[in-house]
Amino acid sequence: MKIDWAALGSVFLISLVAVVVVTGLFAVGVRGLAARATAREGGTSGGGPFTGAIACFAVCVAVVGYGIYLIVAK
Repeated sequence: MKIDWAALGSVFLISLVAVVVVTGLFAVGVRGLAARATAREGGTSGGGPFTGAIACFAVCVAVVGYGIYLIVAK
């Protein structure tokens, strides 16, 4: 049995980067929703943070969906 260490390292590195990116985007999205709630309590619309939050969540869904596609398509 031969292990391709380069491929294993590549998969590990890409997985690590994907986890950091998705987690960071999700955190920014939650922060955007919190900023919108704070803005609404202050009497403003809070449309900017809400739009940013939706964009972050959309990217998270796209990354997770692409990962599922890669797993199922094989």
